[in-house]
Amino acid sequence: MARKFPTQRILLLAVVLVVAIAGFWYAGRGVDAEPSSPPPASAGDATKQLSELKIAERGSMTGYSREKFPHWDNQGHNCNTRELVLKRDGKDVKAGTDCNPTAGTWFSVYDGETWTKPGDVDIDHMVPLGQAWASGARDWPQDKREQFANDLTRPQLFAVTDNLNQQKSDKAPDQWKPPLVSFWCTYATDWITVKHYYGLTVTTGEKTTLTDMLGRCPA
Repeated sequence: MARKFPTQRILLLAVVLVVAIAGFWYAGRGVDAEPSSPPPASAGDATKQLSELKIAERGSMTGYSREKFPHWDNQGHNCNTRELVLKRDGKDVKAGTDCNPTAGTWFSVYDGETWTKPGDVDIDHMVPLGQAWASGARDWPQDKREQFANDLTRPQLFAVTDNLNQQKSDKAPDQWKPPLVSFWCTYATDWITVKHYYGLTVTTGEKTTLTDMLGRCPA
């Protein structure tokens, strides 16, 4: 004679099974758990934010090192910040169980080039770490610098052509701009958004250049 299980026990087993399946599915998502790209600010909002930024001379780089901006934090699901940006900014991205992309297609907004090897793109900080240091971040606590270096909420991280990231280095817009002129409007609004959120300063030359770049935004 078959053994009868109480209804409550059957329901409990069903709940446990559903939770286990959901947990397995979610853990297996891995690289698919990336955030969406933050939308650019309007030219009007960026212009207002630019007017609110404090103007100051570019500070000294004395004491600066990238280690003072801990980056590529663990974001869960075996993914770090860099890997999430590669997934977010790429198309048809494939990755191993460690979340490190092995294939995909990446369009670089800085020059309009398309790449199919992860090694051909770098993750650029819109406002570079050294530029942040020289415009106020040297006075921040370490945890704020870490937040800045891994910010997936603001338009701070982009997958771009690797040699352009190296050319840009720690330069502000009055020292370097993307070769793709059609991206200058977004570059300016994103730069301003990040600096405004973190309360960083701008130089007179930087502000003038950003104003000119905003002039390229659609009316």
